[in-house]
Amino acid sequence: MIVFDRLWTTMKEKGVSQYKLIKEYKISTGQLDRLRKNENVNTYTLDQLCKILNCSLDDIAEYKES
Repeated sequence: MIVFDRLWTTMKEKGVSQYKLIKEYKISTGQLDRLRKNENVNTYTLDQLCKILNCSLDDIAEYKES
């Protein structure tokens, strides 16, 4: 299972809020909701988050065995 717990930590460290992702970077509320619930998100969204946060995929996602 892929979880996005690291995303919220990275966002806090970089000073980027969910509001800023929605308003300035046009990340949809639906995508953020899926990230919060550790549901499926597309690779385009993950790519955009890495660019916005200037980080690697490891900084926003982690694989955990269920």
